[in-house]
Amino acid sequence: MTRPSWDVPIEQLLRELTPLVLGTVVRRFRDFAAAEDAVQEASLAAAQDWPRQGLPENPRAWLTQVAFRRMADHFRSESARRRRESEVALEAAYAPDSTAIETAPQEDDTLVLLFMCCHPALTPASAIALTLRAVGGLTTAEIARAFLVPEATMAQRISRAKQSIKNSGIPFQLPTSEERAQRLRAVLHVLYLIFNEGYTSSVGPELRRSDLTQEALRLTRIVHNLQPNDTEAAGLLALMLLTDARRRARASAAGELIPLAQQDRALWDRQQIAEGVALLSATLPKGSVGPYQLQAAIAAVHDEASRAEDTDWPQILALYDLLGRMSDNPVVRLNHAIAAAMVHGAAKGLELLDTLKLDDRLADHHRMDAVRAHLLERAGDRAGAVRHYRAAAGKTGSLPERNYLLTQAARLSSELGPMSEQE
Repeated sequence: MTRPSWDVPIEQLLRELTPLVLGTVVRRFRDFAAAEDAVQEASLAAAQDWPRQGLPENPRAWLTQVAFRRMADHFRSESARRRRESEVALEAAYAPDSTAIETAPQEDDTLVLLFMCCHPALTPASAIALTLRAVGGLTTAEIARAFLVPEATMAQRISRAKQSIKNSGIPFQLPTSEERAQRLRAVLHVLYLIFNEGYTSSVGPELRRSDLTQEALRLTRIVHNLQPNDTEAAGLLALMLLTDARRRARASAAGELIPLAQQDRALWDRQQIAEGVALLSATLPKGSVGPYQLQAAIAAVHDEASRAEDTDWPQILALYDLLGRMSDNPVVRLNHAIAAAMVHGAAKGLELLDTLKLDDRLADHHRMDAVRAHLLERAGDRAGAVRHYRAAAGKTGSLPERNYLLTQAARLSSELGPMSEQE
């Protein structure tokens, strides 16, 4: 092996490969918890070895073989009553070569893993959390933030989900059409959360994680093809396409966040917008409109405005009114307050924002302060806006978002003058 020029960071490459390798290992050994441990150990070995020894010709096969060896070690350590199973497992583990590992699966192991994690033997919350971990590659802390719960709570939830899979003997295979329909809602929610974490990363120096957004889009396309008549699967795919179309305009060359109203819309992906609008247009007339279709419709209204000032805010507000009746999601209500402010004035938005004060799910979320700061600025309360911009910056783990919020606070402080620092 030669030392490569690293076109893709090791961490990103491992994030992309881990779900694929995990699917292969689970399919062969039928032990989800042990397979996840083995793949994590293989990833750790790769993070240590690859920078020194160079990237292997087939990174996925390298990881898979190391994970197979870890599984062999695991089976060796099992009790005597499982010795016969160990021998079978060891024989399977050492049999394939690199080529076999790549060509053996006739189906998408990641997709099978996705539906497996969303098995009805698990509670919906546990299924979603486990899938975000196994398929999405999110850390426990990232998943906890997505669910607005403490990290310790999420760790326990994931641990229980692994144990439930182990005890249930869930087969690793693509479910039947009937089973897919039963699990579809949980699958779509998982893909939605994976995409959201990728589109605006909750932690780290990068605004966006393209590995997560592209994987969410890929899997959602597959799910839509499997369930072509499901309007919400189509709605979610349309939402992702219409949202991801703005990716090139969301950050400056230096990685600084650019809000929607200030983006260069010439950079938006018009082909992707057209695909999303066409998909949504074909889906809405079918009836049974759900939350993903409504969110896609909101994204379409934004994308079809040639300038920020041309945005049809009354239509967006009406769509959020409908969405709010379907969902108890506090983030939806937060966005509804913004839309109301754009239509009826900042005071109305602040009034709606006050109704969210007692919602514990948003108590420590930076977006609550960020939205309040924005609305206070629109209302002319610059000092109040500065306080809340700074408060929001202190609560986010995303460096681009933090820098943006502090920049807004500094801008308003300079306009207020020296007295503002003493208030």
